Amino acid sequence: MSADADARQRHWAKTRNLTVLVLILWFIFSIIVPWFTKELNEATFLGFPLGFYMIAQGSLIVFVLLIFFQNWRQDAIDDEFGFGEE
Repeated sequence: MSADADARQRHWAKTRNLTVLVLILWFIFSIIVPWFTKELNEATFLGFPLGFYMIAQGSLIVFVLLIFFQNWRQDAIDDEFGFGEE
């Protein structure tokens, strides 16, 4: 296997792992957290029941942060293996 093919394989492995991590976190905040809304409502956050807050705003904040995190990490991975745009 050539050095270029090896670099592409390691790049793909890191990209795949990042994608799996982001999808797992996305699943947790889109399916698991809403599933436990009643239990989360026993606690409060900023005066709101935690389950309500997580559904109304918390999960959306997490999704936006995940988008920025994935973009930042993917740029770093691309630059590490010489596939960056710059």
